[in-house]
Amino acid sequence: MSSTRTPSSVPLRAVAALFLARQHLERPRGRRLSAASLRAFAADTGGVQIDSINVVDRAHYVAVWNRFGPYDRATLDELVYQKRVLFEYWAHAACLISADHFPWWRRAMLDYSTRTRGWGRWLQKNRALVAEIEAELTARGPLGSSDFERDRKKKSGGWWNWKPSTHALDYLWMSGRTLVHSRAHFQKRFDLAERIMPEGTAATPPLPDEFRRWHVRRSLHAMGAATPTDLRAYLSFPRGSMMDRRRILADMLASGEVVRISVEDASGAPSKVPWYALAEDVSQLAAAARKKAPSRGTAILTPFDSFLWHRERTARLFGFDYRIEVYTPGPQRVHGYYVMPILHHGQLIGRIDAKVHRAHGELEVKRIHFEPWFVRGSPAPAVDWGRLDRDEALSGVADALCSLAAFTSAPRITLGQISPSTLKSAVKRALAAAPCD
Repeated sequence: MSSTRTPSSVPLRAVAALFLARQHLERPRGRRLSAASLRAFAADTGGVQIDSINVVDRAHYVAVWNRFGPYDRATLDELVYQKRVLFEYWAHAACLISADHFPWWRRAMLDYSTRTRGWGRWLQKNRALVAEIEAELTARGPLGSSDFERDRKKKSGGWWNWKPSTHALDYLWMSGRTLVHSRAHFQKRFDLAERIMPEGTAATPPLPDEFRRWHVRRSLHAMGAATPTDLRAYLSFPRGSMMDRRRILADMLASGEVVRISVEDASGAPSKVPWYALAEDVSQLAAAARKKAPSRGTAILTPFDSFLWHRERTARLFGFDYRIEVYTPGPQRVHGYYVMPILHHGQLIGRIDAKVHRAHGELEVKRIHFEPWFVRGSPAPAVDWGRLDRDEALSGVADALCSLAAFTSAPRITLGQISPSTLKSAVKRALAAAPCD
């Protein structure tokens, strides 16, 4: 795919700097949480991923903490489930998405394929069940899976097995007939979509190609610039066909909405793979290239943060090889179970394996592993904003840990293994000097 225009040339640092800005990580924990700032965060990134793992805290709570600092979870829940600033659907995985984007995602819901997860065959056998559950939601929603568990003490025909009803609820949600109304103990409770988002469901949905074009646009906006692989892996739902994506991208190139750019690596050599950006972002990339410090502060990222959605991109931009190890058998793990990358001044300098023990208010830092280049005091392996002050970086890590401890109501921090061990004393000193309560 090509454009007749001469590609703009930008350094890799420009892409990384704009990406940090679009991910709202130019000042970790430096914003104030409000309806407007939360909506902007979810809109710029494309979504805030939700995950059930609660080793430190739920992924979306930690992602919001990294942008806004310690906040009351009840405030976030109110903004999402009462004020409807965000809504739940799939974007990369299950996400909280800006309500401003609901009309566009409505098309994905309406076009949700019955072939996905074998829905076609399942629906043939369970259409009556789906209709019954939808009728129950209409009559007495909002309801969750537990409301459809079989009550063995009763013989009423109005109760169903848990597993089939869960499938039905999921299908009704993914196809847009219902939405997540709220959560109780993290379990979804559903209601009819027109009750939750009446204006959005009443609006005429975009045509399929209009949605595909918008989907590419939002992906490019979130990343600042992207390769074809990035476009496939970042907002990975709906999957779509490679042919459709290429066709839409070609149309956007022809119209001038998207431009092809040449991205130079750290050595100044042009990339061999094509890169694309929104035409309106070319000037933003030029400005980002001039930034000496595109990010100031320290974040401890959840494995499901949108900054890490495409891990090959993380390696390409920041020289950081990261894998989510929660699904890896214990003996095969390299860095631990719930490993959280450390972002300091725009560089990924290490990773922390942590666990919150809520019963006795302890944040257990099982292990901190620092990247070899950071330990040596060498330049960063990919984009480079200049040498980092190691003591300042360790102080930033300690401050972030104190903030995380306060946010998770785990004021006692215990420190385990430090790799390399030569930094253990320095980490202990930084933690002792940090403003932990």
